[in-house]
Amino acid sequence: MHAVIVDKAIYAGGVRSDIDGDISDAFDLARANGDCFLWIGLYEPDEEEFELVKDELRLHPLAAEDAVSAHQRPKMERYDDTLFVVLKTLAYVDETSDIEVGEIMVFLGKDFAVTVRHGAGNPLGPVRKRLEEDKDLLEHGATAVLYAVCDEVVDRYGLVAHEVEVDIIGLERAVFDPRARDVTADIYSLKREVLEFRTAEDPLVPVLQEIVKGRVSECAGTREYFRDVLDHLLRVDAQVDAHNELLNSVLNAHLALLGKRQNEDMRKISAWAAIIAVPTAIAGIYGMNFTHMPELGWSWGYPVVLVVMAAVCVLLYLRLRKSGWL
Repeated sequence: MHAVIVDKAIYAGGVRSDIDGDISDAFDLARANGDCFLWIGLYEPDEEEFELVKDELRLHPLAAEDAVSAHQRPKMERYDDTLFVVLKTLAYVDETSDIEVGEIMVFLGKDFAVTVRHGAGNPLGPVRKRLEEDKDLLEHGATAVLYAVCDEVVDRYGLVAHEVEVDIIGLERAVFDPRARDVTADIYSLKREVLEFRTAEDPLVPVLQEIVKGRVSECAGTREYFRDVLDHLLRVDAQVDAHNELLNSVLNAHLALLGKRQNEDMRKISAWAAIIAVPTAIAGIYGMNFTHMPELGWSWGYPVVLVVMAAVCVLLYLRLRKSGWL
């Protein structure tokens, strides 16, 4: 069974202080000593496990319900003095070329940040470590946590976009390989993954735009940081659109080539049928067993008919090969 509270600490003046014992008592003591903020990291809590954190920090019940149930679209909502942000995480699986989708919810208050992660993607331990090494950024308070999480999620989007591009290049090569199998199902499968990718990243664009435009007071001191994240996200967004269009082109090219190959097969079948029809017709005529038929009493009739059949078949073969049917 996994630990629900992955990490918890209080940060004052850019310096971390670990919490021993009751979170509320430690936080109250830190507040009394000056400006600080609390960061609690949770992993897939159930309703009962999240209840304590919700009561301690007075989180809104609707936001708390979303954090437990997950399966939310990327969004930013305000509940009283708390900002609630949902981000979709992506993880690329090399073995299956699938994209696994998870979620990170961030509760942001004046002096606290709570991160709730669902799914295996984007563990926040490295994010916390990098943030703790940047004292200047930590001095911006709890909003630094939101920036660090957004930055990590968007950076992972870029890595996944690169892996998808590699898969598309592989499909392109397969499509134009004359010996390749039918890859229609693979193209559709990757297209579904790209659409799922777009569903995860595209709604995050307006969320970051709201922050960059200065409409989120909590993030006023970190707008420049969020602008950099937004630039990266817009680049990824353009890549995903390009991947979707390229997959459409690959699919159309593949279907066109399949149709061409089918036409070529039909032409070959028709050509061989035409060649076979000549001896079949002649043999059919002389197999009718009528008493009075020309050449039946002629000693050279049999070899002449065989030569005629062979000559006509050869002439047809050469003609059809010259025209490209064989």
